[in-house]
Amino acid sequence: MVKRRRFAIVTAAVASLTLVAACNNNSGSGTASGGSGTTGTAVTGGTLNLLGSGDVDYMDPNISYYSSGYLNLRMWSRQLFTYPAEQGQTTNPVADLATELPTAANGGISADGKTYKIKIRTGAKWNTSPARQVTAADLVRGVKRTANPVQPFGGIPDFASLIVGYQAFQNGFAKVAKTPQAIADYIEKTPLPGVEAKDQTTVVFHLTHPATYFVDMLTLPAFSPAPVEVLKYLPASTELGNHEISDGPYQVDSWVPTKSINYSRNPAWDPATDPIRKAYVDKIVVNETVSQESIQQQLQTGTASADLEFDMSPAPSQLPALIAKKDPNLNLGDTSSSNPYVVYNTVSPNNTKALTDVRVRQAISYAINRDHIIQVLGGPTVNPPLSHVLPDAITGSKQNDPYPYNPDKAKQLLAAAGHPHLTLKLLYRNSSEGGSKAFQTIQQDLAKVGITVVGVPSPNADFYVKYLQVPTVAQRGVWDLSLAGWAPDWYGNAALSFFNPLYFGQPSFPPIGSNFGLYNNPAATALIKQATDAPTTDAAAALWAQADAKVMADAPFFPITSPKNANYHAAQVNNAVYIPAIQNFDPTNVWLASGKQG
Repeated sequence: MVKRRRFAIVTAAVASLTLVAACNNNSGSGTASGGSGTTGTAVTGGTLNLLGSGDVDYMDPNISYYSSGYLNLRMWSRQLFTYPAEQGQTTNPVADLATELPTAANGGISADGKTYKIKIRTGAKWNTSPARQVTAADLVRGVKRTANPVQPFGGIPDFASLIVGYQAFQNGFAKVAKTPQAIADYIEKTPLPGVEAKDQTTVVFHLTHPATYFVDMLTLPAFSPAPVEVLKYLPASTELGNHEISDGPYQVDSWVPTKSINYSRNPAWDPATDPIRKAYVDKIVVNETVSQESIQQQLQTGTASADLEFDMSPAPSQLPALIAKKDPNLNLGDTSSSNPYVVYNTVSPNNTKALTDVRVRQAISYAINRDHIIQVLGGPTVNPPLSHVLPDAITGSKQNDPYPYNPDKAKQLLAAAGHPHLTLKLLYRNSSEGGSKAFQTIQQDLAKVGITVVGVPSPNADFYVKYLQVPTVAQRGVWDLSLAGWAPDWYGNAALSFFNPLYFGQPSFPPIGSNFGLYNNPAATALIKQATDAPTTDAAAALWAQADAKVMADAPFFPITSPKNANYHAAQVNNAVYIPAIQNFDPTNVWLASGKQG
């Protein structure tokens, strides 16, 4: 339910809340997945079938900010750097379109740490007619598209002040008419000083300050190259999604939103230029109309048209049995995410603006029993508790539990705030068992302190696009509480990708950021900025811990768990390697057993 990336992330409980990645712990999974070994001979050919009940957010590499969007992009869109499908290495960035990782030693990073020079592989091509080389100019165009006025990339707060001139470029773009021609003119005629094409295949980034995490940041699909043809269409549009140009091993043949996606081999793709994707299968078909229960049944019973999940995980109620019998096709992968959490609408007009009072938000936090929610989401084995902003493996995480379950304390705070009884609207996705059970559990807990909770159920496809990413929906009080989820955009030194998109005041408000509850405290913002500009990792870690404590004191959300991500695959699927960045097995590196190829 997460970005990844804020994307974007998927949990067994809530089945994909939002985008994005995790910690640099050299671990791609918790439990070994069946069929993941590579001892057998790889088999080429066949059709890989993915089943789900949700869709991508956008079929647009520079805009997508959702785990299922990233899974989709893995097949047909390439970045300068990405994460390999190699056990033990799935959180370490490697060169993809780039020829190598930049370092000071190879001349890729300047002595002051503020200039990155990156070379694009010769032979990486677009599936145009005729096929042509992916260029540095395409990369510049892609970065510019992230700032478009129609649907800007949700993770812009990560780098708006880091890339030289980006903020000014974005501010100017916001004033441009929302038409393909106006957008194309601005992109092609307005320079972005921080990203330049030095020659056909050399791109140079200029930063405002050193950033040791910059290569990790460049794994974001937002930094994908964009061919000139995409300028014919509005960013993030369905029309563009059905006319995308591919530089990966597959191409999009058709996309019917909320229904299906069909991919076939990209004839312009040269495996010699792609060290990441083997592309064993010939076709990939995504069926987005299947229920959670039916998906699991088909995967377990060997249905020919069921190989992997898409935007879905096993139902929480099924996990204990699967874990107990050590099912070889189940994988529990690390996420270093906060997913799900309960976000509070800090600007809701409902209940005479009760949620604008920090005491009311603190009361709700005391009234929610974290253990109850964890239990209905599959138990603590799959859902280790999280009681503050940063998961354990993220730099700056410090143990802190400011709101242990205490309904008496909750009642006292509500009375002191003058709101002993409230009626709150909770937005959740009703297509997953976990989402529905989490809603019911919160409803029961809050009823004990005099708070009535009314559900606002949403289809997966609408949850972010029509609700959380539209600030006016929050401002109108359509929802007061919502389940959401978050994963960092990269790993290890990644606190920035929690705080900038979620808690950095107005610059982090949707649609640019993912501060869905519109939380805004200048004191917290100042701490976040200090941590961002810290000269050393140790200094940053101390400041991130302070920012974490400050945000928690303001209670803009209630953390629940940093879960393991449960994924299941059919027995015929081989080399199923879990990639935290896409919250799933990598479909570009699996093969299907002979005689069971879809």
